[in-house]
Amino acid sequence: MLPKFQIFPLSDSAITISFGNIIDEEINDFVMKLYHFCSENPFEGMKEVMPAYASLTVFYDVLIVRKSNHQARTAFEFVANYLNENLQNVDNKQTNEPNLVQIPVNYNGQDLSFVAEYNQLSIEEVINIHTSPIYRVFMMGFLPGFAYMGGLDTRISTPRKSTPRTKVPAGSVGIAGNQTGIYPSESPGGWQLIGQTALKLYTPNAPSITLLKAGDLVKFVKV
Repeated sequence: MLPKFQIFPLSDSAITISFGNIIDEEINDFVMKLYHFCSENPFEGMKEVMPAYASLTVFYDVLIVRKSNHQARTAFEFVANYLNENLQNVDNKQTNEPNLVQIPVNYNGQDLSFVAEYNQLSIEEVINIHTSPIYRVFMMGFLPGFAYMGGLDTRISTPRKSTPRTKVPAGSVGIAGNQTGIYPSESPGGWQLIGQTALKLYTPNAPSITLLKAGDLVKFVKV
């Protein structure tokens, strides 16, 4: 049974199908299946497909779509029909084997003590809790290579900083609410920093420019 959805224009050359404002593994599984199906069955003029927590956005070239598909009144109408048809073609039994990535972390973050104090835990308890789950990359965004990961134990959930830092070092591992993530490059940021990894999350011009991708699984390992 298909989850409820809405299709709407994100811009004059992008369309989004949304399954609600929710963090849910089953919904994200369906989004990823639709993402893989669309990626493997592109229409002429499709430029990029971008999955998120509970939505998928398709970017396209309006002129190419209009020239190639005269039966649709607009490029938006054609892509909306394309998504509606593909929803019916996605096999709910289809599985995309996730990639499991281990991330070595030196738990020396500037906010580690604060996270422990905020949750009334010891530093070691915070580290043990953070390294216990296998996290899911629900979406990429904010910066190239920045992975938003769900599955954080509520015992260490901590709100973002009220005043973001102007510079967060590349490789910083942070917590924001019920999410965890890694800064792939130096940037401003308001996540609570609990550690650092030496792995490169973003390598421009490489065959695979980001270490992590939507749908991947991540295991943090203390070093």
